[in-house]
Amino acid sequence: MLQTKTLHNPAAAVWLLRIGLTFVFAYAGVSSLRQPAEWVGYLPGFMARMSDAQTLIKLFAAYELLLALWLLTGKYLRYGAVFAALTLASITVMNVPQLIITFRDVGLVLMAAALFFLA
Repeated sequence: MLQTKTLHNPAAAVWLLRIGLTFVFAYAGVSSLRQPAEWVGYLPGFMARMSDAQTLIKLFAAYELLLALWLLTGKYLRYGAVFAALTLASITVMNVPQLIITFRDVGLVLMAAALFFLA
């Protein structure tokens, strides 16, 4: 039988949160760079009208990859966690009409917030 002390492992929790969030941002960043047209629909309308939407997607992809790097390496981890939470919260708020797709981001926001407090 596992002892409660064995199950209480904040370092493992931090590691799992880091890997999970890294995957999310790395996948989105790489996919956005490879197929930006598929991601344009997630830009808020006012942003898509301000500038070339595919350029904005590519810039955002670079930002996501930077976040993934911070989360993976642990360098600037607290900054990475807070920026991840704010980014995911913004995506959710700006895409309320697509909540059927973005509802998972609410859980990811809370994962990033937990990482901020644990780091």
